[in-house]
Amino acid sequence: MKKVTKLMAIAGTAIAIFFATNVKAQTVDKSAWRLGIGVEGGLPTGDIHNTSSWDLGGTARLQYGIDKNVAIMLTSGYYNFFGKDYTATIVSGTGVTSVTAKAPNFGLIPVKAGAKVFFNSPIYVSGEAGAGFETASGGGTRLLLSPGLGWANHSWDIGARYENLSGGGVNYGLVNLRVAYGFTL
Repeated sequence: MKKVTKLMAIAGTAIAIFFATNVKAQTVDKSAWRLGIGVEGGLPTGDIHNTSSWDLGGTARLQYGIDKNVAIMLTSGYYNFFGKDYTATIVSGTGVTSVTAKAPNFGLIPVKAGAKVFFNSPIYVSGEAGAGFETASGGGTRLLLSPGLGWANHSWDIGARYENLSGGGVNYGLVNLRVAYGFTL
């Protein structure tokens, strides 16, 4: 499953990069720069699925339109992974005891760059690559690959994507939905 997830993330990123490099750049005006502020939520997958039930966060995305069908983007923000409740059963000489606890929440700061290609306006495919910085004590830095699909008009951007984070023997991801409001700079 981990290999399939990584391959899907790499394939999505490669497709977006392929489309972006095959488009000829044109002269653009100031309206090519956009900033989007988004709210994100989703479901953790992989190693983190055992301790986290969902994530919620916010991101800012700076976007530059190369032409009407292709944009490059830089995205960063913060994701909070909410810990799951779990129950452990302890068997001792005096009987059986159940203990309920909650896994701790933890945060992640994604920093990624990528491309967005409108193949059937307003529908787009995207691919991003970068790093995810875990904020918990002892947390690491993970390679972040993220293919996505979305819909965007002049003001709103709604996108779904899979984000794979790997490195240091750890592999997890999240399926996220991003709803963002954007404006021209």
